Amino acid sequence: MEHLNVDLDKEWLSVADICGYMDVSEFVVTSLLRSGGLPAVKFGREWRVARRDFEDWINAQRFEAMTRKTLGRTS
Repeated sequence: MEHLNVDLDKEWLSVADICGYMDVSEFVVTSLLRSGGLPAVKFGREWRVARRDFEDWINAQRFEAMTRKTLGRTS
């Protein structure tokens, strides 16, 4: 998967930044933001996600996936 020149050094990420980084549609990202699944602020019509919140969210998703995988194994 190729990341589309996303500058994750910015303090605030746009929906387009997250879409480019994760290679998902705008619908997926905005649904996640509207549901509160990913912390964000809305400035007028534009969503912004603090880079730190995005990194924390990604790491939590990875941990959750690894935990599910580990718990799903039988000994």
